[in-house]
Parts: sequence; C-alpha cells; structure tokens
Amino acid sequence: MSKKRSKKRSSGVGRKSLRTLLIRVFEKHNSKELTHKEICQIVDARDPNSRQNVFDELNVLFKHGSIDRVNHFTFKAKSNLQYLEGQIDITQRGAGFVSCEGYDKDFYISPQNINKALQRDTVKIKVIKQGRSRDEAVVVEVLKRDKVQFVGALRILDKHAVLIPDNHRLGLDIEIPKNKISSAKNGDKVLVKITTWPQGRETPYGEVTAVLGASGSNDAEMLGILYNQGIEPVFPDAVMEEAEYVKIELDEEEITRRRDFRDILTFTIDPLDARDFDDAISIQRLSNGNLEIGVHIADVSHYVQEGSAMDIEALKRSNSVYLVDRVIPMLPEQLSNVVCSLRPKEDKFSFSAVFELDESGKIYNEWFGKTVIHSDRRFTYEEAQDIIMGADGDHKSELHLLNKIAKTLRKRRMKNGALSIESEEMRFRLNDQGFPAEVVVKTSKEAHKLVEEFMLLANKQVAIFLGKPKQEGDKAITSLYRTHDRPDPAKLDIFSVFINKFGYKVDLNQPEQIAKNINKLLGDIRLKNEYSLIQSMAIRSMAKAVYETENIGHYGLAFEHYTHFTSPIRRYADLVIHRILHSAVEKRKNPYEKGLESICKHISANERKASEAERESTKYFQTLFVQEHIGEVFEGTISGIADHGMYVRMKENYCEGMVPMSQIPGDRFHFDQDKFCIRGTKTKKEYNFGDTVFVRVYEVSPRKRQVDLEFVSDQKDGIN
Repeated sequence: MSKKRSKKRSSGVGRKSLRTLLIRVFEKHNSKELTHKEICQIVDARDPNSRQNVFDELNVLFKHGSIDRVNHFTFKAKSNLQYLEGQIDITQRGAGFVSCEGYDKDFYISPQNINKALQRDTVKIKVIKQGRSRDEAVVVEVLKRDKVQFVGALRILDKHAVLIPDNHRLGLDIEIPKNKISSAKNGDKVLVKITTWPQGRETPYGEVTAVLGASGSNDAEMLGILYNQGIEPVFPDAVMEEAEYVKIELDEEEITRRRDFRDILTFTIDPLDARDFDDAISIQRLSNGNLEIGVHIADVSHYVQEGSAMDIEALKRSNSVYLVDRVIPMLPEQLSNVVCSLRPKEDKFSFSAVFELDESGKIYNEWFGKTVIHSDRRFTYEEAQDIIMGADGDHKSELHLLNKIAKTLRKRRMKNGALSIESEEMRFRLNDQGFPAEVVVKTSKEAHKLVEEFMLLANKQVAIFLGKPKQEGDKAITSLYRTHDRPDPAKLDIFSVFINKFGYKVDLNQPEQIAKNINKLLGDIRLKNEYSLIQSMAIRSMAKAVYETENIGHYGLAFEHYTHFTSPIRRYADLVIHRILHSAVEKRKNPYEKGLESICKHISANERKASEAERESTKYFQTLFVQEHIGEVFEGTISGIADHGMYVRMKENYCEGMVPMSQIPGDRFHFDQDKFCIRGTKTKKEYNFGDTVFVRVYEVSPRKRQVDLEFVSDQKDGIN
C-alpha cells in the first residue's frame, strides 16, 4: 500500500505543471537559498523520477534566467524578475498569450504553465524568458475570472457527471456530483457553474444551473453560443417590470418643450425584416433655396433614466446581438420595438441633428436638440433602391435629391482618404422549421449608402460639436469617441504578400496614401473573382475600431472627429452620447465627467463578444446548410492557408471548409512560410490564395462548427 501511496503522490509533481509550482515556491521563499532536497520536500517529490523532474526543471528555470544558482544543488529567487498583469487568450492547443498594457508583444504561456487560467481571465504572470522572437512567462495567479459558467454537453457516468465544454479553448472538463445535475439528461446541452477548484486538482467541480435543451437542436445551440460569450438571453424581472410601466402615449407637456417636426416630410429606410427603427430622415426646402435635412434618432434617453434597472442592464449588455435566427436586444422589446421605435404613422420623441445645407452638401447651419416627429412612410431598402433606379414611387424627388447629396458626401470622404469598403453580408433564408434553405449574400446598394452617409454626417458633426471648444479657453467636454487607429505595418506586409499571390502590387509605405492606394486596387478588381477575398483581407489588415475618451480620429472614415449617436436602441455608446450632448446643449453638468473610460473598455469588450457570437452563429448555420450536400463536389477558391491545411470557400454557397494537409494528393505538401503558400516537397507544386480548386464535402460537424473537405482536383476536367 505504501508503494501505491508513493506513486499517487509523485504524480502531482510530473513535468506538466511543475514549472509553475516551482515559480510559486521561489515567490514564497523570496530571499532564502533552497537546496534541491529542500525543494523536493516542499513540492512533495518523493520518488526518484519526481526528484529528477524537479532538478531538470530547476536547470531550465536557471537557463532561462528565472532563478539564480548558488551552487550545483542550491538555488534562490531572482530579485529582478518582472511580475505583470494582463488578459490571457488560450489557443485550441492549450497554450496561452497574455497581453499586458505598455507591451507591444504578447507573452507566451506554455500549456503546462497556464495554472488553472481560463479564456479571457485576468492573470498575474512572471516573465521567465525574454528573446527576439517571443517572451515567455508563467501564470502565477488568476486575479479575476472572466466567467465561471460554461456551456457543453452533459455526460452522466456511474458516480458523477462531466461537462464536455463546447468551447475547446477551455481545455478541461468539469466534474458534477449526481445531486447537482438538476433535471438534465445524458447528452443535454447545459449551463454549468464552477463551484470549487481544490488546490492540486486538475479539474474543478461544478453544478448545472440551466438545461438548454437537447444537444444539436438549433435553440440549444444558439443559447449555448450566447452563454459561452457571457450574453444573457433573458432580461431580469426588475428590468421587465420597469419596461412595462413605460407609456407609449406622448406626454403633452413634454411635446411643448421640443422642436416640432411633425408637419415636415419624414421617413425611414430599413431592411425588410427590421423590427426596430431608430433613425429617420426629414427634408424640406427653405425660403433661401437651401435644404434643411434632419437626422432624427429615437430618444431612448428620455425613457431610460441613468441608474435605472433598464440602464444598468443596457450597460451590462452594451449592444444588441444579431444571431442568424434571433435578436437578443439591448433593451426590452416594449422599448426597442414599440415605445422608442420610429414606426410609421406614429408621433415619436426623437433627438435630432438638423442641417441647413446646399445640394453640394456644404453645411451652413446645424442644430442639435430634442424633437417630436411623425414618420410619413416606412421604406424598405429594396423599395428605396427601385425608386432611386428610376421606378415611380412615394417621395421620388426627395429620395433622388437625398441620394445626390449622399453621393457627393461619399465622394468627398474618399478624396480625403477614407477606405472604400463595399459591405458583403452572408444571410440565410430559413424554412418553416428554422433550417437554412438558401444562402444569400447581401451587398450595399445606393439606398444603403444614402442612409449611411447621413448617419455618418450626424455622427461626425456631433463629435465635432462635443470635441471642439466653442471659444478659446473653454474646457473640452469629456466625451466618448469611436476611434480607428492607423494600420499596423506588420499586417500591411502580410496583405502585400497576399495580393502579390494574385499578381497585384500596392505601395503601402506612405501612410497618407495607404487608403487611396487600397481603394484604387479594389476599384480596379471590383468585377474579378478575387475581389471579395482581397477586400476581406484588406479589412483584416486594419486596426479594430473601439470606444475611447481620447480622440485619435477614425482612420477608415478619414474623420478627425467621430462618435456614435445614431443607434441608441441597439448600442449603449449612443445612449451615453445622447446624455452628454443633451447636457451640453442645455448647458448643464456633464453626467459623465468621471467613469467614462471604464465604460468605453466595457462596451468595446462586449462588442467583440457580440461579434464572436454572431460569427459562430453563422458558422453553425453554414454547417447545417452544407450537411445536406455531403458527397457533392463544388468549385471553390483557396481562402486561407495554414500549417495544417488549406481553407476553401465554395463559390456556389459561400461556405468555407478545410482540406487537411495530409489529404492533398500527388505529393507530401507543407506550408512554406517564406512564400506563404502550400508547396509539394518533391514536385514543388504550389497552392496559393485565390487558386481555384474542386472539393468534395466529406464530413460536417455542426457541434464543432466545422466542414471537412476532400481535395478532388485543381482542374475542372479532373473531377471524377
């Protein structure tokens, strides 16, 4: 029995987690010299293998400069080692990368040094190795969990149950006692909360907090996606109760305090399936020949008071989330779809940006304030587009006039260096059972661009109004900006290599010319097959737009000042701007003098989570669609290259899958990092971005959101 005990104890000091454990030993005995024997006693290394593992790891730590050596068998802590804090991102292979403020490079954490950290946790790390290629560290402490609830499939065993997480980056299973599984059945999709994680144990204990449904059902999968990102699909009772007391009827006394636009032609232009309308446009000709154009935005701030239950929940959510088959709104539907929504033929309170301008788009006067409006007509994008293209319809002359001004504003932006990006959005037409029957790619047409330009105008002018002191010596208003930094030169280098595969070259060395040169390239290739791929790669080479209190401008739009004012129903940032703008117009104290920076970080982080949820939702429905075509051959374009294979986007349905490197026939292929291509070892045959190939749908896993493809041929006549 003693041998069995010894073996069991020694397993805890194997090489897997030993390095982190030793780092913590030297932290605790910071100034003390420790012999190998003493260290073995501390970490309970009793058998020869464990003691050798300890000695080997001590040598590695010394070699990396993490500890000092007193003599051959004696060590002590290094006094100048750096401790840093940051957020960890864990890869599918179990390694981590920690980003720390003030450091350009992330710190690499090997899988054995993760020390119970989970995806997006805030961790304390100790740097153990610094080099040219990368710096390495170990996690010494988890300071803050990003989340403690996880989604996955429940597997019920004899004595306990186990959660198999959907998120492979979690890297561990959660053990659940039988009395903590609620009403869940074997194989159900469940939400599990970690309750305890004992010291020295590889996996934590948890309990089931919600049963989402049978694994594989659309509803359970969508709920799983939301919970995995920490997005709550249901509003708290207190929020719903508060929303129910909001009256749809307008208060007559409040109307008298507002500028009345109800007699001026006003309409909305939105998608066919839109349920909330948060922006409208009014237009009238003034006596001096100029135009007065109003951009009217739902006055959410009138109904959602700062500090109320709805406001606290809206900040927590930060934005609405748009999955393929559902919307998770930021505000309860009583507000988002009814009270605040600028529905046709109804009087509504709005917050407006009103401009006097001529037909060239030159602004002569502007006004910001609270209004009451009446939408005369609800246009879908398709209806407005038909009229713009020449069809007869309501308010034809006004639509043509607005479109003329919008095109002038857009042309001016492009001339100033804005990026010309044509949005492409993959949509699914769902059948009555909620399964994808057709893939549709929607692109921006003139009707979309008309609305976009006037929304951009309002956002820009509000940002200028708040950001520029009115008189010399005035204090700048603390505000929130939507900022977009200049592109990273390293990402531009990758983009340059990418387009070179298609035979294109662009000068990306002159910062002030980058956007114009990319625009010229995109304009030249707009009708070519590779256009979509190259535009997508151009977007990925740019920085991400974020919310900040420091205004650094918006590179992609070529605006010195830019904020978000036009969508307070679905974005908390816009609600904040409405409150700041109203206080500025009324010459009252800014409600966000303090605490705005933390709000910016919070809503920027939640925006990323919403984007990830939306992207995963699309991937899931892609797999459902492709599942009906297993065994069929499709023409595709190589859309990605990695060391494990090639990604191919099928031209017919725009869905993407992967061909494993080992399955490419004709040679032993490998990823050539220098040439950024897949290359045959003997034949030297290359596969590059944008190459046309023919693939067969081999296997589909909706649970993994994965489509596996089989390489058929790179020639049309080679298809079997």
